[in-house]
Amino acid sequence: MIERVAVIGAGRVGTAVARALVGAGFEVTLSGSGDPADLSLLSSIVAPGATPQWTREAVSTADLIIIAVPLHRVTTLDPAPFEGKLVVDAMNYWPPVDGELAAFEEAPEGSSAVVRGFLPGATVVKTLNHVGYHDLEVDARAAGHPERRGLAIAGDDPAATAAVAAVIERIGYDAVSLPSLAAGAALQPGHAAFGARLAANEIIRATRAENSGAAA
Repeated sequence: MIERVAVIGAGRVGTAVARALVGAGFEVTLSGSGDPADLSLLSSIVAPGATPQWTREAVSTADLIIIAVPLHRVTTLDPAPFEGKLVVDAMNYWPPVDGELAAFEEAPEGSSAVVRGFLPGATVVKTLNHVGYHDLEVDARAAGHPERRGLAIAGDDPAATAAVAAVIERIGYDAVSLPSLAAGAALQPGHAAFGARLAANEIIRATRAENSGAAA
């Protein structure tokens, strides 16, 4: 059962995710690229309840790691601490921000497959990338609420996907499990599910249509 979550990335996405997790009762750490002491004031204001830590320390004790950094920075992460860990890729490839990265430009199985290549010892699941950071908290609803949105989760390991789905449900969304990490390409910018306020059944239809077309 996931209770301790390490959020790597203290920008707008990372802090929004951290707040949502803290609000749902998770024990949350937050790390950036530098000394956690430098994050203390920021985190107390924009992610109260999350504990700043060094990334390596946070990863070592976490049940789940959520990476929410600019995608080009994934190449700078030391893969060793992620060995054997469950990792959520909450990132998107934005050439205006990341520059043109050949590995992500030529990624028929989606950007998360490339991320997995940089973290070969980790189990990588894709989610949280297709909802706006400004929507994550305000759109959360209790289970059964008629306006409850869906959030998709893509992964190759059913047990890992189920574990992450439980987290997604707890922060206020209906989890929609996709059959593979590659299927998560349908959640990326330029696709129907990206940035759209969709119920679970609408996400199923949108991603099924896209993935059926990709397989044809």
